[in-house]
Amino acid sequence: MATAAKHKWEFKVRFRSGAFGWRSQPAITRIRQAVAEITKVAKKDPELAAEGAIQFIERVSAALAQVDSSSGAIGSAVNHAVAEFAAIIGAAKVDPPTRRDWLERLWLAYMNDQIPYIESVGDYWGELCGSKEIASEWADRLVDGLRENWTSREHHYYKGTPNCLGAMVTAERYSEVMDLLKLAPYRTWNHCQFGVKALAAQGKIVDAVRFAEEWRGLNDGWDVVAHACEELLLSAGMVDEAYQRYGVSANRGGTYLATFRAVAKRYPHKAAAEILADLVRSTPGDEGKWFAAAKEASLFDEALTLASRAPCDPRTLTRAARDHAEKQPAFAVGAGLLALRWLVEGYGYEITAADVWAAYGSTMAAAKQHGTEVETKARIRKLVEADSKATRLMTKILGSEMRS
Repeated sequence: MATAAKHKWEFKVRFRSGAFGWRSQPAITRIRQAVAEITKVAKKDPELAAEGAIQFIERVSAALAQVDSSSGAIGSAVNHAVAEFAAIIGAAKVDPPTRRDWLERLWLAYMNDQIPYIESVGDYWGELCGSKEIASEWADRLVDGLRENWTSREHHYYKGTPNCLGAMVTAERYSEVMDLLKLAPYRTWNHCQFGVKALAAQGKIVDAVRFAEEWRGLNDGWDVVAHACEELLLSAGMVDEAYQRYGVSANRGGTYLATFRAVAKRYPHKAAAEILADLVRSTPGDEGKWFAAAKEASLFDEALTLASRAPCDPRTLTRAARDHAEKQPAFAVGAGLLALRWLVEGYGYEITAADVWAAYGSTMAAAKQHGTEVETKARIRKLVEADSKATRLMTKILGSEMRS
């Protein structure tokens, strides 16, 4: 450990008590820099990197004490760092005394974390123990407190719960994990995950999946459980079952396009058309929102069909018309006409005259490439004339253009 004592970590001077103000972004940047610094060292000196990771965990909560955490962004950044560092610490090859010292330091930081920022350290305790023997020591140290808490009439939150259960899994005390979980006063994924791990470690994949579904707490998000179940089935080579049961729900992204990309990446053997069809079925009434996903997969006919079945953002359709005018003019014309259709029907957020002209111009430019200018303009005229009261912005703007 002499090398660790001499090494100068750049992150240490940045993570002193109260180092950050209320804004979260500067702190997030520094956390990412710390992760990059420590993971870079891990490639050459895993033991030194593990020491750096522990020092980060010891310092981070106090450093972030004044940061506004209401958005959740800072918490996500810390959780990501903890996950990265837990893997580094757990994998480091050190002697038992060093490992025990590391765990004592982590435990002290974990127990003193009041906000909390490093709460997720408990979820990785089994991995942090590094061996069955040390994991069993920690299980023995914590189990009585957990059992007493769960059997008490006035049970309260016991902070060592995930640490104890995780240590038991690493110690291969699987039956004790399952027996303890029977005492749990309520069901939650925070507890359930260790039963799932215990069953999976014994090769009982089907039982682990069933346990995960049955033990999901009322307040647990289905996506978390679905992702865990999907991982189990994929690890067992049950790819088709994983896709059928959890492929969609376990891979939802922030947008419809992001979801399509996630599922397609997860299941590269599946045809894009099949994935798209399954995703569309999972969101009845939102067919138009899958337009961008279909377009990205070069499923142009399907994209137009989807955008005609339910509202689609006119700006998205306009961009498609503009970007595909040369290589896919028929598709571009169709997208442009749909953009104008939804504009006529009043869809789109804070639509301006510029949006209307962009949709019209892109559609006509594509029609010129396609050789259907006359027919396309006639179809646009019908769209405008369909607004009999001429109340829509598009009708007011294009009315004179259609009469020329």
